[in-house]
This record gives sequence, C-alpha cells and structure tokens, in this order.
Amino acid sequence: MGMVVLGACATWSLITAAVHDGRPEGVLLALLAVAAGYAAGRICGALLPVAAPCAAALTGLGLTVGVPHLAPGPEYIAPLGHAGATAALLTLSAGAACCAAWAAKAPALRLALCVLAAGITVTAAVLGSTSGFVACVAVLLCSLAAGRMHRRGVGIAGLALTTALATGLTWAVAGNALPDGLAASLEGQLTRHRIDLWHDALHLARTDAALGVGPGRFGELSTTASQALLPDGKPHSAPLQLAAEQGVVGVVLLAAAFCWLLHALWRSSRPTPVVLTAGAALTALAAIAAVGNALSFTTVSVGAGLLAGLATARPLADESPQRETDVRPRNDRLTP
Repeated sequence: MGMVVLGACATWSLITAAVHDGRPEGVLLALLAVAAGYAAGRICGALLPVAAPCAAALTGLGLTVGVPHLAPGPEYIAPLGHAGATAALLTLSAGAACCAAWAAKAPALRLALCVLAAGITVTAAVLGSTSGFVACVAVLLCSLAAGRMHRRGVGIAGLALTTALATGLTWAVAGNALPDGLAASLEGQLTRHRIDLWHDALHLARTDAALGVGPGRFGELSTTASQALLPDGKPHSAPLQLAAEQGVVGVVLLAAAFCWLLHALWRSSRPTPVVLTAGAALTALAAIAAVGNALSFTTVSVGAGLLAGLATARPLADESPQRETDVRPRNDRLTP
C-alpha cells in the first residue's frame, strides 16, 4: 500500500509538471529519499533493533551540529527554512533515541539512551532552535506516556488529530479565518513574510484547484517570493505548497501517505512504546513541515523514512511467537 501511495505521488507530480511545464525533480528526490530511508530502516531495524535507532540518533545529532547549512541563524545569513530543518532533524533524533531506549533491555543501556535523548533536547536549546526544543520536549513527554498505554490505537488516533489540527491552523492563517487577536499573536511568531507566502500559495491554489500551477513554479508566480532578499521559491508549508503546485489531488495524496504511515505503525509488531514514540516524532515533523520548509532538505526526508522503517521493522531475534502473531498485544510495555 505504501509503495502504491508513493508511486501515485510521483506519477501525479509528473502529470502536473507536464501540463504546466513544471519541474518535478524536487518532489521526486524527496519521495526517493523517503523510500530509501524507509527500506534502510526496515532492514537495520530487523537486524539491530537497539543499535540502529541509536546510530540514527547520533548521526542526526552530528549532522545538525556539524553541517553549517542546517544551523539556525539570522535570516540575512541563513535563508528562511534552515531553522525548520534543524528542528526537524533534532526531533527525529530525539525520537530515535527514545525508540532505542524502549527497545533496550539492560537498565544501564536504557538509562544511557534516555540521557542521549535528553542531551539532544538540550542541544536544541543551545543551538537556539526554539521549535526544535519544544518538539523534542513533546516527543519525550509522549514517549513517557506511551509506556503506560495498553492500546496503541488511541495514541495513533491522537497523533492523527494533532496533525489535522496543525494543518488546519496553517490553512486558517493563510485564509485569514482566525480572530484578529489570535492572528496577530501568530503573526509575531511566524513573521509577516511567511504569512504573505501562505497567502500567495492559497491564491495560486484557488487559481487552478485541480492541477495547481505545476511543481517548482511557486517562486515564479508568487510576488512575495520574488521580492525576498534570499528567495528560495518555497511557500514554507508542505500542504500549501502541494495545494498551490499540484492542486487538491496533491494534498489528498500527501494526506494518504501520512495515513498509510500511521496505519503501518498501528500494525507494527514492535512494542507499543516504540511505535507511539516514533509516531510522536513523525507527527512533530508533520507540524514543523506545515509551517516550514523542512521536507525540502534531503537529510530530513531520509530521516523521516528511516525512523518510520525502524518503528515498523520486525526484529529477527528475541521475538516471541506471541509477539510476532499479535501485533497489538494488551501488555506490550517494556516496563512492568
């Protein structure tokens, strides 16, 4: 099902690009990155259910600190969107560290992995990534709560609702549908420039709701984007970008891909805390992508696919027959 959804996303981007002379390379690269990360996560998670997510967390942390282009900074130094990529990568790293902690059986190793997750959260604060710090804290709290949940379906439903609310809020801001007081408060956090980009994206989406204006063409048709000091041709919102460039069908396919991901987590044979922790990190990523440009970074796309693959992999060792046959056991917590 997942391959069908990703294939449909790729096909639709090619169709809209052919109709409007667009450039689908960015969309295709992102889809390829997600698919590659997911496949790698399934393989590594099956062979090394603890070491693989630990290595992923350390790699994400190292990339965030060591790659200059991902470090947050003033807008005249770093183009709008790099701070979102930093927050997304740190969030995925924290989620991977928590997943490794829940999968570990030795108390000392589990404590060390918990310290790693907390260290990633502190790193977000040190780097000045406010959104990354908030997202990491949310992932840690959700991971702790997941250890006490017996039914993962309730948690998955909550994650789906959170994503829908974040996307709906973004759409409401773009359409000027919020009360004046709340809109003014959000404008102070999001900046006027970002909101103007969203207005342009929504206007282009209404111009051609069926097919959009074509992949990669937002920067050409948006007045706000063309007047920016460091234009990158992005509206800095994944759902609004798809609505503007690929129409309603593009948005529906994006929603279908996320729903498939949640369904795969729900059906996963991994313990419930691992599944819900990964789901929380991916939901936080979806919220960041709804108000930023995080998914345009290949490292973030690969990381998202990798974490999803790790959380849905079926480990080859130390799995009881009951755990393999019952994907939603009642008492699958890692703690008594």
